[in-house]
Amino acid sequence: MADMLTLTEAAADRVGSIARKQGKPAVLRLSVEGGGCSGFQYKFDLAEEIESDDAVSETSGVKLVVDPVSLDLVAGSVVDFVESLGGAAFRVENPNAAAGCGCGSSFGI
Repeated sequence: MADMLTLTEAAADRVGSIARKQGKPAVLRLSVEGGGCSGFQYKFDLAEEIESDDAVSETSGVKLVVDPVSLDLVAGSVVDFVESLGGAAFRVENPNAAAGCGCGSSFGI
């Protein structure tokens, strides 16, 4: 799984910080849903548990989990956390996306 998805150190640090504040495990779930301005959109949640069929990647003790259906759409992606003048957000660099939108939260295949 490590070669299928990558969680950057910046993203791992942010997930760890959020998880500690909420008293939850440091497990970030990335899923893909239909919608958004380009056809699909990314959804991030802190996961309470890891499902048996989830793909799992780990960086600095923080786990990134993805369900099998979403994995087909995000395989090879890098999940990062970026802070700029416009705000702070998780960003997915998805090599499978043929189109994207200005907000960076939706994509097309």
